Amino acid sequence: MKVRDIMTKEIASLRSDDTIEHAAQLMKQYNCGSLPVCTQDKLIGIVTDRDIAVRSVATGEDVTSRRVGDIMTNDVVFANPETDVNDAARIMSDRQIRRLPVVENNSLIGIVALGDISLEPKCQDSAEDALKNISKPGASIR
Repeated sequence: MKVRDIMTKEIASLRSDDTIEHAAQLMKQYNCGSLPVCTQDKLIGIVTDRDIAVRSVATGEDVTSRRVGDIMTNDVVFANPETDVNDAARIMSDRQIRRLPVVENNSLIGIVALGDISLEPKCQDSAEDALKNISKPGASIR
């Protein structure tokens, strides 16, 4: 099974010049914990609710004026639509991430989440292994 078969195709995204407050509002609206950051449809980063908490709120930053580009992760790992779902789960496990952007021809076309993988009966073992590794304490954030 390929990532294309299970990814979410309609996704909200941010621009690097959007405010952190706007990012948090979108996360609330869409009930999600991370959003891709794009220039037009090109993926340039990702911002998570943890980034907002640790890189901005905890340091006393003004979320109404500080920009997403200041706190986003620039080195984004991603999959392509033809990536095998088990390989995507392995990438998530290795990088300790729960969501993997999907890029084709340099354009963001979707996101596959660990939850998407866990819903596929043939992939549940991969999802379980990934979750075990994602949940392990890792390196501290910047």
